[in-house]
Amino acid sequence: MAFETFVQPVIPRFDGVAERATGTTLNDKQKSEIEGQKLKDLKVKNYFFQAIDRPILETILSKETSKDIWDSMKKKYQGSARVKCAQLQALKRDFETLQMKDGESVTSYCARTMDISNKM
Repeated sequence: MAFETFVQPVIPRFDGVAERATGTTLNDKQKSEIEGQKLKDLKVKNYFFQAIDRPILETILSKETSKDIWDSMKKKYQGSARVKCAQLQALKRDFETLQMKDGESVTSYCARTMDISNKM
């Protein structure tokens, strides 16, 4: 068909590093550069995973690259002063009205308390 000649090859992504389309060959310098970029990205992702608490970590595990992780965290935690103030007031209210429920264990109460304080 005539349309097949107009289809451009898709450039696959592996951990955020764009690779050449199939059918092209890479020289040794290009291969080593791509491997170096992949290694750097994996190192940064590893640093993120080690430094971030588990509840936050679960939200970023689906991100492919370290830049995606950084951008999503920046978007989540960087807001206008008004938004931050409103969120902080809501968390403060939750913390002040926090009470242990009937039949609740001390460990689950402490976990709820720590969850609210970590969000602050």
